[in-house]
Amino acid sequence: MEVVKVAKETSSTARPKKIRRVRIGLNVLLQIGLILFLAVMVNYLGFEHYRRWDLSRDKKYALSDKTKRFLESVKGKMRVTVFFSGNNPIGQDVQSLLTEYQYAAKGKLDVENIDPERNLSRAKEVFDKYKVVSDESLLIVDYEGRNKTVKASEMAEIDPGNQMLGEGPKIAAFKGEQAITSAMIDLVEGKKNVVGYLLGHKEPPIAETAAPPPMAAQAPASPISVLKTFIENENIKFQELNLFDLGSIPADVKTIMIVGPQYDLSDREMKMLRDFWNKQGRILLLLDPAAKTPKLTGFVNELGVRVNDDRLMGMMRTGIEEVALLRDVQARFVGDSPITKRIADVRGLFAGGASSLTLEQDRAQAGNIRLQPLAQAEKGYWAERDYNSDDQAKFQADAAANKGTIHTIAAAIEKGGSGDERVQVNSARMVVISNATFVQDNALTQGQQALDFVSGCLNWLLNREQLIGIAPKVPKTLTFTLDETALRNLRWLILVLMPVIPAVIGSAVWWRRRA
Repeated sequence: MEVVKVAKETSSTARPKKIRRVRIGLNVLLQIGLILFLAVMVNYLGFEHYRRWDLSRDKKYALSDKTKRFLESVKGKMRVTVFFSGNNPIGQDVQSLLTEYQYAAKGKLDVENIDPERNLSRAKEVFDKYKVVSDESLLIVDYEGRNKTVKASEMAEIDPGNQMLGEGPKIAAFKGEQAITSAMIDLVEGKKNVVGYLLGHKEPPIAETAAPPPMAAQAPASPISVLKTFIENENIKFQELNLFDLGSIPADVKTIMIVGPQYDLSDREMKMLRDFWNKQGRILLLLDPAAKTPKLTGFVNELGVRVNDDRLMGMMRTGIEEVALLRDVQARFVGDSPITKRIADVRGLFAGGASSLTLEQDRAQAGNIRLQPLAQAEKGYWAERDYNSDDQAKFQADAAANKGTIHTIAAAIEKGGSGDERVQVNSARMVVISNATFVQDNALTQGQQALDFVSGCLNWLLNREQLIGIAPKVPKTLTFTLDETALRNLRWLILVLMPVIPAVIGSAVWWRRRA
């Protein structure tokens, strides 16, 4: 009986469990749904929140800081229609660049590409809408009913090459970002900002020098033509301003630019300048330390910035016992101001010498004036009062006595308004720089730090803080220049060394196999 009972218990425990197919099916469906949900979320996040990196050597398609800040400030929708034929040498570059614009604009920029050779009906429709008559490849930027055309010739410098040697045209420099961003700024702002350029005191001319008709083609350009072109690309228009011929400063001039006057302003001119300042005017003042302008510097002194009668000098060791005297000032931009925040700690060369500026903060605060240093000379420079001397021993003694002193060469002045950047309140603003030659074409050889600095000053004076930043640079084609010795070495390398190496390797292999 016990054996039978055990057998019954064993058979009952070995009975298979009931399969719950409904529960398993629901579990599988839940897992599939969860996997699909995760896949959709990953794709959504990857599409909406992705990052792009330009890993090319010259950062050809990486947008500048200024362009990104401008796109962030645009409120409305912008549209770009591209008309480039398939054989245009910069067509692919323009397409890649506009992709970066779309990414930075975050949905505020639409791009349509039309090949006028393949889609004639659509091209004719858009050409008729915008009244385009040019056969050149171009793009049209449209914003709130206003449009602007940017031609391919404005976006690149083309080297035609040497036809005798069979060389075809090639891109010497791609300037697409400069041209496209300039067109966008013009459309968004509409009316150009007018900057009055003061003349009449032997300042460098802003326009090209006039010449008789037979010599008109050889007329020299303005010594600050690079700066003029750079600033005008930001929807700014320079207007010559001669106070001798005016009863008052025109109402459309909100900012006055004074670059290195060699003669002092008259009492009448100074009164007009003071009245302009007292009416919340904006002034960019570049002083030539060698010029005697006591009335102009006296006006600046009243605002708490004293222009000292000295020259900043530095010593550079060129040998064991040889020391060179530096009169060009290497300066560092101070990042405490909205003007220099984007170029903080960047170094720039102020060629032609500079004098030191003393900021009298206590005196300025009494008049509701805020002072901020913008550029300071590097350590090692000292302020020399006897700057016309040739006594090297005295210079070395003065350098040792002033070791470690930091000297300011550019400062911002603001009267009224608010110290908080987020609060927009009208105020009188001025930027004072104790050097006037660093913006000239022959001094702009160390990059575009000077251009970015002056652009930041003007945009701050014009209340366009969103446009303060590092502007796009023009990438150049990489070229190599070989002298006669290098060419001779290259010839031996190609004719002798390159054939000898495989011959030696082949001989070694043959000898080994034979052995």
